[in-house]
Amino acid sequence: DGYFYQRVAECRFSSKDLQGIELIDSYVFNQAEYIRFNSTVGKYVGYTEHGVKNAEAWNSDAAFLAQERGELERVCKPNADLHYNT
Repeated sequence: DGYFYQRVAECRFSSKDLQGIELIDSYVFNQAEYIRFNSTVGKYVGYTEHGVKNAEAWNSDAAFLAQERGELERVCKPNADLHYNT
C-alpha cells in the first residue's frame, strides 16, 4: 500500500586512526538499494537502471560530488570520538 523511500547515511569505523573511516550514503526504494556513495570509492555507484542513470549524472556534477565527499570530514571525523567512547 504505497511506496517506501529511505536514505541512510552512516559512518563506518574500522580503526581508531581517522584513516579508517568510511562514509556510506545509500538510497533505497521499496526495500531495494538503487544507488550508493562510498567515500572509499569516491563516487556514486548505481545498482538499478534508475540508479545507474542517477550515478552518472551525480558523478558528472563536480560541485555535488565534492559536497558528498566533504561529508566525511564534516560529519564522520568530528564524531569519531563519540563512536570510540561508547
